[in-house]
Amino acid sequence: MTLNVVTLVGRAGQNPDVKYFESGSVKCSFTLAVNRISRNSDEPDWFNLEIWGKTAEVAANYVRKGSLIGVTGSLKFEYWQDRATGAKRSKPVIAVDRLDLLGSRQDTEQHQNTHSRDDDGEF
Repeated sequence: MTLNVVTLVGRAGQNPDVKYFESGSVKCSFTLAVNRISRNSDEPDWFNLEIWGKTAEVAANYVRKGSLIGVTGSLKFEYWQDRATGAKRSKPVIAVDRLDLLGSRQDTEQHQNTHSRDDDGEF
């Protein structure tokens, strides 16, 4: 028996990137910043999220940069070949099955006003 389940709680790194396909499918992607309890660092870990279907529509409508959310899904890897160098590349992605909107609108607005990120989604 194998098990691939990931559960994370954190803040959206940017507004969701939403794509609508001719087939009617909806895909939503964004990053999630999750603080790791550590004595050495206050830097968050960043996770790439991919959400499909009705859950993607919910994310598109309600998740904004700084929103506190919880996600449950599975870890997968995306593979591609770098066009410039020909090198094989990969990145981990959380394929989200469940999305929980945890923060209040007031909490999200306060977080956006007190924590600034640069354009790369970093603190």
